[in-house]
Formats: sequence, structure tokens, C-alpha cells
Amino acid sequence: MNSSLARRHFLQLLAALTAGASVTGTASAAELVSAQGGSGRFPLVSRRKAATLVVSAADHPGVVRVAGDLQADVQRVTGVKPALVNGLPDQGDVVLIGSLGSPLVDDLVKAGKLDVTGIRGKWETSLTQEVRLGRRRVLVITGSDQRGTIYGTYDLSRAIGVSPWYWWDDVPPEHRDELHVRSERHSLGTPFVKYRGIFINDENPALGTWAPAYFGPGHAPGYPGGFNHLFWEKVFETVLRLKGNYVWPAVWGRAFAEDDPLNHATATRYGIVMGTSHEAPMMRGIEEWNRHAKAAVRDANGNIVTPGHDPYGGTGEWSFRRNADAIKAYWADGIKRMVEQDFEGVVTVGMRGNGDTQLPDGDSIELMQSILATEQEVLARVTGRDPAEIPQVWTLYKEVLRYWDKGLRPPDHVTVVFPDDNWGNLCKLPDRSLPPRAGGYGLYYHFDYVGGGRNYKWVDTCALANLWEQLHQAAEYGVSRLWVANVGDFKSNELPTQFFLDYAWNPESLPLEALSTWERAYAEQNFGRREATAIAEVLHTYGTLQARRKPELLNRKISTDGTTIVYDDKATPFSLVNYREIDRVTDEWKRLGERAEQIGARLPAAYRDAYFELVLYQVKATANLYELRHAEFTNLFYAAQGRALANDLATTTEARFADDLALADRFNNVVAGGKWRGFQTQPHIGYGDVERYGPNAPWQQPEKDHVALPDEIFPPVRRITVAQPAEMGVAVDGSEQWWPSSPDTPVLPELSPFSTAPAPFIDVFNRGTEPFDCTIRSGAPWLVVRPASGRVDKQLRAGITVDWSRAPKGTTSVPVVVSGAGRTVTVQAPIGNPAVPHSWRNGFMEAGGYVSIEAEHHSANVGVGGVRWKRVPDLGRTGAGLKPFPVTAASREPGRGPRLEYRMTLFTIGDVTVWAYLSPRAGVLPTPGLRYAVSFDDEVPQVVDAIKVHGADHSLMNKPWERMTSDNVNRTATRHVISTPGPHVLRFWMVDPTLVVQKLVVDTGGLRASYLGPPESKRM
Repeated sequence: MNSSLARRHFLQLLAALTAGASVTGTASAAELVSAQGGSGRFPLVSRRKAATLVVSAADHPGVVRVAGDLQADVQRVTGVKPALVNGLPDQGDVVLIGSLGSPLVDDLVKAGKLDVTGIRGKWETSLTQEVRLGRRRVLVITGSDQRGTIYGTYDLSRAIGVSPWYWWDDVPPEHRDELHVRSERHSLGTPFVKYRGIFINDENPALGTWAPAYFGPGHAPGYPGGFNHLFWEKVFETVLRLKGNYVWPAVWGRAFAEDDPLNHATATRYGIVMGTSHEAPMMRGIEEWNRHAKAAVRDANGNIVTPGHDPYGGTGEWSFRRNADAIKAYWADGIKRMVEQDFEGVVTVGMRGNGDTQLPDGDSIELMQSILATEQEVLARVTGRDPAEIPQVWTLYKEVLRYWDKGLRPPDHVTVVFPDDNWGNLCKLPDRSLPPRAGGYGLYYHFDYVGGGRNYKWVDTCALANLWEQLHQAAEYGVSRLWVANVGDFKSNELPTQFFLDYAWNPESLPLEALSTWERAYAEQNFGRREATAIAEVLHTYGTLQARRKPELLNRKISTDGTTIVYDDKATPFSLVNYREIDRVTDEWKRLGERAEQIGARLPAAYRDAYFELVLYQVKATANLYELRHAEFTNLFYAAQGRALANDLATTTEARFADDLALADRFNNVVAGGKWRGFQTQPHIGYGDVERYGPNAPWQQPEKDHVALPDEIFPPVRRITVAQPAEMGVAVDGSEQWWPSSPDTPVLPELSPFSTAPAPFIDVFNRGTEPFDCTIRSGAPWLVVRPASGRVDKQLRAGITVDWSRAPKGTTSVPVVVSGAGRTVTVQAPIGNPAVPHSWRNGFMEAGGYVSIEAEHHSANVGVGGVRWKRVPDLGRTGAGLKPFPVTAASREPGRGPRLEYRMTLFTIGDVTVWAYLSPRAGVLPTPGLRYAVSFDDEVPQVVDAIKVHGADHSLMNKPWERMTSDNVNRTATRHVISTPGPHVLRFWMVDPTLVVQKLVVDTGGLRASYLGPPESKRM
């Protein structure tokens, strides 16, 4: 039946019907589809028969196309392929897919069968509802516009069990014989953010290797290989399934409009809004300029030495000051192409230097004003429209943010996009005291980054708690016109990408309390219900552990001498000797990897590929990398002491490298039958090797990871030649020295009944090849050594504990004598066993020369004027974060805002230092800085500006900023004087509302250096 006859038949049916008022009510997506039929349910598939899908050929191309996706999705789930027609058939139940304005839907509205008052005139708003045409049942999926209908259709696809990641991660749907859809009205609502999307970026080598092969001539005959329209079809479909609508295309040597002439037409066919990145104004990728223009060469005085050329008659320079006419013509052609091809787009304005750099012309306000004005003139001239009618965006990325800070404002209709700092921390928020902008505000966020302090591109490292907290803050400040996330290769950042787009759609549906529910739903969406809770827990733990430090930074230690930042790319950031830190963090990852493997073994075989891609690879490979680094740096430490065990650890390091290779090989060549061949090629181990990779090696990725084992491990492990006879060495917990080599007396960390640190140990190690016997004798019967003797092949570790029921009160030191291979070393074990009155046993207890407190474990949380500190689970590196809510609260005078109180007992008097571990936030408010105040007992609060104290600059990306973001913490200190031992109260005051406190450590003189800080103290 052709479409005109079908519509005439449909109108005749409508005219003949007199009953059928529209159904009212709502149904959640989770309740939308059931395996059971009955009253109030529409039979999408029942008894091996599917309802016919109907879409008008006159509808938007994206709607016509998505009807085919629903047809395929129903077949994926049930094995039954519905018929898909362009007009209403003579009989049978049908699913009618159409936008408002399409003939079939409009006829239903005119006949009073479908009430669309709740969606008409809105942006991207869907409606799903069953209506009756006599005895016939029609499930209508409609929308206020093209994408509203598309989202409603994909909502049904997801409800029947098709994951948005079914293609990108090979997620199989669970087979279902029956599909029955709730008949009640159901809508996804109107999105909070108007334009919501992704930026595929930093795509080499992963996507840049895989895509040209997969979508090359062998798979796509007749089309250019690589990032062609067949590739973008897969991206666009997934973005729409995630309720996104906006894309910045890849830029590394790629030009979206030129790589395949069908690319823009494909975006139109799917209903995607196209944009360009912050460095690519006026709908032209910077690679187009690079391909067609040759820049002039100038001398030190700016004089042209070698003329350049470009198609527009200029010098070939990407310089508005020196080559304005050519650049204007170049921009005009980009807008002309948008008009002629009639694709929907958001035009980037402003200008940055070629290659994601600052402008070569300087950063004067007048120059940027001229650029912005010229772009408005070009838009008006080429389109013949008022530029205020054309969606535009100015992204204040890196150095561009300074224009805003200096007072430059684009035309009011331009959307101003504030970026994060590339590491997940917002740089700026709108000044709420100013009138709203017609163009509103936007957000540019990163899940992937190339730059200082180091590239992070390998696996997902986004902690959901941090992402939620920053997106919540942006939403509360009215940032709602455009959100775009740099997702890198897209594949490998699935979880944060989906959450980002879910939150952009409806922040109110994802309050803080719903995060665990969202994680479980994500797991169930991709792996079914049976293991969803366990998988969600693994993914949650993975995110919190990754938030401590990017895996690419596991061989870089950043320190400061108080005036300069010092980088060491041959050191572990985790302490090898204090608080068993490197052992503890490695064990946590190892246990998580084992748990992930156990879950994978329980999953049905059909889910194994998807599980490896979405969960197991990133968990197992990161856990393996931690084990590699643990063995590598322990090897270097032991080799420096001549321990025979060093060589075993070198072998272990190389074995872990081989495991890394094997995991990548499985991803590339085994999973999904080799579908992802070449994808898992991102270097992540060889960073920092200046000799091999040149001056950018400390931050830029190495050329390759996997060439010749073990050459790509950096720093390289050491193999040593040990002496032939037995030779005893002794090392103690908390020290990098060894004895008898060191002239200092070996001293263990203090033992205390209030200590929570791991029990100290003594290592008796062999520096030779012959085993020897040793004894370890305690100088007091209540100081217990286990084992007290043994045969040392390569190393024996003895733990030291105290029987506190027999230990004397006060401070003592007990000798521990170690003998073996003709040597004797005496180790001192300091004991602190203070007599503590009962009234002092209230709060955290000092031990080992410090008090360590997770911020969430306060004694009191005192709100002021409706503002109160709120716990955000797992926002900190070792626990929750505390942040003032509401986030839009005004700043407070020091000592007058909400406060957190921490009760503790201190035995040390005199000077103490309070270290505040803060999330590395920028000063996002109009007032400069990020302040808090801290006080002991009733003293006047000390005010600290957590930004100013370090001199961190999130727009210049300077060294203090690199340290804070690499460590994912901002540590600041205040000094106090404790006059009496006993109970005290530490108070932490809000001054500025956007600060997050993770941990507080009071150093009373015994705090030892570590990355995460000491374990939390005992709380009485």
C-alpha cells in the first residue's frame, strides 16, 4: 500500500470511530515492558507474532531510520522480525512511530485520539501511549520533534533489553518470547541540557588504528577507509540511544567534512547536531586548513623568509592579525557548506592557535573582539540571517578563559562554555548576580586528556562520585545550554559517558542517593539481573581506586621543597617503606581483579565478550599494572641494598609485562572474533623515558608500549650479582636504610595500643647465594617477634607485636637483637603506652606521632542558615568527601559558617601541623580563591586560600596545578600550638561553598611521608 492510499484509509477509519478517549497516567521505563500480557498492556510480540511497525515516509529522516532500528531490536530480543510499512495496514495491532507534524500522528490528534498538549512546542520531548481505533490497538510513539520521537523509540528498545552498547561492546540482549508494553502515557520528559554530546579526541593510536582497518575497503567497498560515514553511523546511533544529540568529530589528522563527503549527510539522516571543537571555528576542522595551506616562514623579527600560500590567496599562516582576509574566506566557506548541505549545527566562534595552542598573534582583548565581530559578520553575510538566530558557542578552554576573566564578553546570543581543568575539576561557574545570557552557559568536560602532568587515555579513570559532584554543581548554577564530554576513543569510557548524558537529561532523577541504583542499573542493562549487584560493586570499587591516581602516573613522584615542584619519573608515588602503603594499594587492586574474574567465570558464555570489554579488561589490566609497578620499584629498592630477592622481582616485573601483552592480545584478537583488532594499542607503561622519547616524554605518551620485552618498562628493572657466601642484611619498617651498612641505629615505628598502622616488621635478607639461619630475640617478654628464628634463603620478614596487658605504662624502648651469618644487628622498638584517664577516651587517639581522620567521621556537623556539610560517598581518595550544600550558598565570614568538629586526644604538647586533604578544585566563583578556616578549641580560626597558597592556575596549567591534579589532592597546612595534653576539638569551617574536604591529619611530630596519608586513627 503506498503512503497516500494508506493515509486516506487511515482517515476513513478515524472518521468512522466515535470512541477512544486518550489514556492518562505515567509509566517508568523499568515498568514499560513485561513478559505478561493482559489488560493495560500492548502486545508488541506475542505468540511468535509481532505488531506491525508503521512510519510515514514523509516524516523526518531520523524518524524513518529509527523505525528500522526498532524492527532490528525486536528481532534481536525475540527472534521475530516485525513488518515495517509506511502506512496503516488493513488489520492487526500496530506500533505507530511519528513526530508531531507527520500526517499519521496529526490525524490522530485531530480526531481527538491523542492528546499532545503536554509535548507540543517543547524540545525533544517524547510520548508513548496506546490508543484505540475501534477494536484495533495502536501503540503511538511520538515526539515534539524529530529527536523526541527518536528518543521515545530507543526508550522502548532499551526497555525490551537492548543495551545502547550492543554494537560498541557486543552486549547481547536476553532472549524473550513475549513483549508487552504498558498502555499508559509515558514520557522521558524534556531534557535539562539543550545540546548534550561527545567529543571523540586523542583518538590515536586506538581508534586511529582500528577504524581504518574495520571500516576500510575490505569492510566498506567503495568508501574511503577510516572515519567515514559508516564509522560515524555507529557513533551517532549510540549517542542517540544514550539520549545525546551533539557531536564534535575527531581532529587528529582528520577532517570530518572531507574524509567522507557523506559524513554531514549521515549526521542529518540520523538527526545529530554537529559542532566543532574549541580550536576549530566556523564549522571547519583545523585539519582542513592544514591540508590546504602552507604557512609562511618568518625570522625572529617577524619578516617573511619563505612565502606560504593557501587556496584563499593568503600567506598560509593561521594568523588573524597577519592573514585575516584568507581566514575570513576560509570561515565563509565553512558556513556556506553548512547552508548548502543544510545540516543542523552549533557554530564554534573565537579562535585558538593551530594545534590546540595559544594564538600566535598574542592575547590582546582587542584582537579577540575583532575576531568575534568578524565571525558575526561572516555568519550574517553568508546565511542571510540574523546571527542571533544561529546557535553559537565560545569555549573558554585553557588560555581563552583569561579573556573572560579580563572582562571580554561575546555577543549575548553566544553560548559561553566553561571547561573543566582537563582532570574533572570545573574552572569557572556563572556569576549568579549577573543577568542571564540569551545564549546561556555550557560545560566542556574530560574523560580523556593529552597534556601535563601526563596523558591519560588508556582506560576509564573517572570516579562517579566526582563526576556527579561536579555536574551537580554546574546544573545548580544554571549551566544548561550545552554539555560536551571529551570521551577519547569513545570505547573504554562507556560508563562515564552514559552517566554524563543521563545527568544532562535530568539531574533531578539522579540525586546523590541514587548513584548506587544507577550503577546497578548500568550493570543489569549490559549483563542481566543475576550478577548485576556484584558487577556494580566491582565497577564502583574500580572507580574509587582509579580516582587515587591515573595508571599512567604510577611511575612518577611529584614533590616540592617548598619553592619548586620536583618530578621524578623513576619513582613510585606510593611509599615503599611507610604504612605498608604500596603493599596495601596493590593488594586492594589484586583482590578486585580476582573478584572480577570470579564474576566473569559465573556469567553465561554469551556475556563473556561484553564483560571483558566493559569490566574485566580495565579491572584486570590495571590490577596487573599495579603488581608490575610494585615488583618493579621493590626491585629497584632491593637492588640498591644488594638483596638477593631483587632478581626474583625483576623476573616478576617482566612476567607482569607479559600479562599486560596477553590481555591486550585477547582484546585485539580473541574478543568478538577479532572485531576489535588493533584497538587495544594505547601505551601506558613507558612514560618518562626522555632518552628514548625526547623532551616531551615526561607527559606525552611513548611511541609504543609493546615492542621488545622488557625494553619498554620504564624505569628499567635491575639485576644484580650477589656474593657467593651468605651475607646477612637487616632492614626495618619505616626506613630506606639497611644494616649493618648504615651508621644510624635502626629504629622501628612507635608501637602504641592506639595505633591502627600495620604492625611493624624487620626484614632479614640475604645478600649472598648461600642460605643461613637467623634468630631474632626480643629484649622483653611482652614484645613478641614472629617468627623468632628461621632459615633465610633470600628473605625472612618478622612481625613485631605487643602484649599490652603486660607492657609497662609510659614510654620505653626495647632492643631486638638479630643474628645470622656471623653478624648481629640490634634494632630498637619504641613503645608508647600512655596512662589515659577515662575522660580522655573520647574521639580519635594520637599514636605514632599523628592523628589521622577521614573527613566523614566528624563528631559534629553544625549547619548555619540552611547550609550544612554533606557527605558524598567515595569522593575522597581514601573515603568520602564533605562539601557544603546547597552548592549555591554564599561565602561566609571565617568562623561564622557551617563547621565540622573532630574530637581527639593528644598526648603531645607544643607545635602541631594540621594537614587538610582537599579535592583539587579551582576557584570557580566570581570571588577569587577557595577558602576554608581551621581552629583548635576556642582559638581564632586561621583562614587558608587553598588556591593562592600553592599558586595553582587552572587556565595556564602550571606546575602547582599539575601536582594537585596528578595527585588528585590539594594538601594545605596550618600551624597550631597545643598547650595541654588531653581532649581537644578541631574545627573545620566553610568559607567558600565549593570546597571539598577529604581527610584531616594532625602531625604531632611523627608523621611519615606517604601518598595517601596514614591510616585513620583509632576512635574511642
